[in-house]
Amino acid sequence: MARRSALSIRIVEGRNLPAKDITGSSDPYCIVKIDDEAIIRTATVWKTLSPFWGEEYEVQLQPGFHSISIYVMDEDALSRDDIIGKVCITRDMLAEHPKGYSGWMSLSEVDPDEEVQGEIHLRVEVLGSQGSRRLRCSVLEARDLARKDRNGASDPFVRLRYNGKTQESTVVKKSCYPRWNETFEFELAEPAGEKLCVEVWDWDLVGRNDFLGKVVFSVQGLEAAEQEEGWFRLWPDKSKPTEDGRRGSLGSLQLQVKLRDETVLPSQCYQPLVQLLCQEVKSGRQDGQVHLVTLLDETATAESRQEVAVNLVKLFLGQGLVKEFLDLLFELELAKPCEPNTLFRSNSLASKSMESFLKVTGMPYLHFVLGPTITRVFEEKKYVELDPGKVEIKDVGCSGLHRVQTEGEVIEQGRQHLQSYLGELLDAIVRSAPACPPLIRAAFRQLFQRVGERFPQHQHAKFVAVTSFLCLRFFSPAVMTPKLFQLRAAHADARTSRTLLLLAKAIQLVGNMEPAAGRAKETWLSPLLPALQQGTARMRDFITRLVGTEEEHGQEQGEGRPPPAVLKEGLLLVHKTRGEGPLLAAAAGKKLHFCLTGESLGFGKSPGAERIGAIALGDILAAEKVEEKSFGSSHVMQVVYLATGGQQETAYLQCKCVNELNQWLSALRKVCGNNPRLLRSYHPGVFRGDKWSCCHQRDRTGLGCDRTRHGVTLQDWSDPLEPAVEAQRLFQHLQGLRDTLRDKYWELLEPEHAQNGPRGEDAALPEGLSRLLAVLAELERCHGRALPPPPPAPALLRLQT
Repeated sequence: MARRSALSIRIVEGRNLPAKDITGSSDPYCIVKIDDEAIIRTATVWKTLSPFWGEEYEVQLQPGFHSISIYVMDEDALSRDDIIGKVCITRDMLAEHPKGYSGWMSLSEVDPDEEVQGEIHLRVEVLGSQGSRRLRCSVLEARDLARKDRNGASDPFVRLRYNGKTQESTVVKKSCYPRWNETFEFELAEPAGEKLCVEVWDWDLVGRNDFLGKVVFSVQGLEAAEQEEGWFRLWPDKSKPTEDGRRGSLGSLQLQVKLRDETVLPSQCYQPLVQLLCQEVKSGRQDGQVHLVTLLDETATAESRQEVAVNLVKLFLGQGLVKEFLDLLFELELAKPCEPNTLFRSNSLASKSMESFLKVTGMPYLHFVLGPTITRVFEEKKYVELDPGKVEIKDVGCSGLHRVQTEGEVIEQGRQHLQSYLGELLDAIVRSAPACPPLIRAAFRQLFQRVGERFPQHQHAKFVAVTSFLCLRFFSPAVMTPKLFQLRAAHADARTSRTLLLLAKAIQLVGNMEPAAGRAKETWLSPLLPALQQGTARMRDFITRLVGTEEEHGQEQGEGRPPPAVLKEGLLLVHKTRGEGPLLAAAAGKKLHFCLTGESLGFGKSPGAERIGAIALGDILAAEKVEEKSFGSSHVMQVVYLATGGQQETAYLQCKCVNELNQWLSALRKVCGNNPRLLRSYHPGVFRGDKWSCCHQRDRTGLGCDRTRHGVTLQDWSDPLEPAVEAQRLFQHLQGLRDTLRDKYWELLEPEHAQNGPRGEDAALPEGLSRLLAVLAELERCHGRALPPPPPAPALLRLQT
């Protein structure tokens, strides 16, 4: 059994941001921090005060996280980036919106005294007898304190206040993981109504000290406990008056945030649900019966249908039945009253499932087809415009021979550029049939056959059915917003974005298989009509080959064991440190190409070069971030592993940005998550001289000073399948729909009697629905048995105010 917290974040757009540049504009981007740890950086949107990002992320978190902070920054090329403002969302706020929060949130100003982080380890006890009692507080250590100095660290000390008296600890220089092990005593006030305040400060030689956070305890009731000890989160100073005068003047963010706390039972608990769904898919559609999949479709809301589709697709992929599942959806959809020219245009479960299936299984194929053309568009930055109402007239010619281009010349030039891009893209699509994954080809073959049987008089419809998914829901959105499909690392500028929009529209028109219809709506597309008509003919030939019988040689290639799939690869700089491991000895100080597969983390001089060495996944003990002060960069990760001789070694690898850092950490943590020897603590610094730079310990092999974060990962379409997780999410969706499922069944079975109300609970239900309701009830009982009562909180935690 595992408890998980999954956080879905969609940063939609910003508006009314203040200008930070002398041009009267800004170059905004967002940084998302979970409990003060940077997890996500959006792309920069240049020269705008109303940026649109539209970026979605799902983060797997430790169950005990506290808050999410989203900082809006202004990127500067020649100086430090400016902070525009931030939005803070606590876990309690998300708990008030179980279906997720969606809306605009005003940015607030960033107060340095509120930018606190980390935890402090304390032991508090009451000593003595009645009349001479003392309050003793032992300050042991702290971890992950805020970095306040330019060297990337702080000089922390602790100040304790009680009953009008103050005591201070020693200062620990250049450490965010200090160890004090100091004890302080106060005479206990009678009655014990005063509060104990433990503050952490950064000592500065010049200027005022910086506040690092505090913990406040009520001493009442502590006498009953002999001793209490624990780690406590540091909090900002809420006693300061807050100034809301600028709230709203810094602009606002549109966000969609949803927290999902999950308890995933052992996989065998979900077997009855999985087996039932598999049997329903295998049994297929039966005339006069309401299929269980139809009930799932009809009872899903518009907001939940996408998530249900993803869960079902991943579940049936894991069971080897995704092709049969999609075929059943096609058959059920075509059994409804429908027109051949509007097939699969709605957001039904069939449409959403096929769209999700393409993203889960077809992203490498998408990159193979679209990548070269998208790269060319970004690099050339050609001016492309066909709409006379949007044409920009400009001067052409050399010095002394300037002349103004006519509108017709600009449109003709744009047509040539766009036709060149469209031709290159269609060439790539037409040639890609052999490269298309066999599973996708099989799904399209089923769809092609089903539609042809349903509309024998409209053979054109079966081609449109395939292109409605491949072109309209897969290729075209990726062309329009390549950043959201990982085709580019940044958003396009205004000119490139317009070119991509026109190219996506051209792909849509080709996919509609009727270019003339698009010209009727937007007459200015007429110059492109010959190219569109030719593209339609080529697309028709491509679909015929795509859904044709699979080539035999495709199954004969690569006899023996196939090469392991690449999960993540890229160039990383290996930092030189003490160590005798094979990785450190061979690659220290070099930038090498790393490749993560399901077997090992290998490295070589370049992508195609011979491997220099590798670390087996079973030998990896941790993958964590490194303090900025260690190497002067905040984008360094460490991979702790067992070397050939059995000794523990660490490789320090530098990434180019925070997103690449978190992607590498996520990939490594996912494939090593079940290693039995994973570390529970680590050192975020490096061992230099005779001590660790983070906590100043002198024992090189001693326990780490911070907790490992194996459970914090970014989710991706290419993640390994987790059938138990998908089954749990389906259970969560269906858990509150038992009455709705029963009512919808009678409504669909007897629509003419729907106005008479649903049947009673005693009415006989079909076997599939009856078994589903019984399985849901049993899973609910399993969850009840699996959740023990929460342990009592420590006295200090109850007393913390």
